[in-house]
Amino acid sequence: MEGLLFPIIMLTVTLVGGGLLLLFLKTAKKRPVSDETAIAIQTAQQFINVRDVKDKYLYTKDGLVLVYLRVHAISIDLYSKAEKNNLIKQITAELSDIQYPFKFMAVSRPVDISPLISDMQGMLKTADDKRKELLRQEILQMSSFALSGEIVERQFYISLWDRYEDGVEKDLLKRASLLAEKFTTNGVGCDILTEKEIVRLLNLVNNPSYTHLEDTDFEASIPMLKEDIYA
Repeated sequence: MEGLLFPIIMLTVTLVGGGLLLLFLKTAKKRPVSDETAIAIQTAQQFINVRDVKDKYLYTKDGLVLVYLRVHAISIDLYSKAEKNNLIKQITAELSDIQYPFKFMAVSRPVDISPLISDMQGMLKTADDKRKELLRQEILQMSSFALSGEIVERQFYISLWDRYEDGVEKDLLKRASLLAEKFTTNGVGCDILTEKEIVRLLNLVNNPSYTHLEDTDFEASIPMLKEDIYA
């Protein structure tokens, strides 16, 4: 009898321990997710408040529709002081009658110098020995600039928005077209961004590791944001 007592005790302890473990696991599954954990696993799309990008419009999760315009940079280095003042007055006069809010953004973007490097590589075929050496050194120098991201250009954008409702896209696009016309009539290029260009702008503003590629495939990926919730 005493020989059977120890196995019975061990079996009882094992069953009780297993029951407690099962109860703990069920309780843990029902436990609500903490705010820190929710933030750690949210997607980049949720983080930047984007619901969808379609045609020329960006739809946000809080019910707004946005249209973006790109204002092309111009060089005024060769303008006289009078020409600069005249341009400022003209653009100011054109924009003075705007009665709706808009947002102006200036961002830095890496310059794509791959066509220049390709041209230099093509010149190597017909160059003499001395020119080949100079071209090789120039190609190496330009390649190092491209990899380091030191060559950047400033780009300028304007965003317009309105609360979403039926037909608001048409009114918003008309407003954006009239605003773009105010710049173009004064010799400053301005155009409305398309779907692919809007996604590229979002990457440029929100993704610090974004590399400029003209033929970027914008279809789809939703990267996950990683955050140390114990920090």
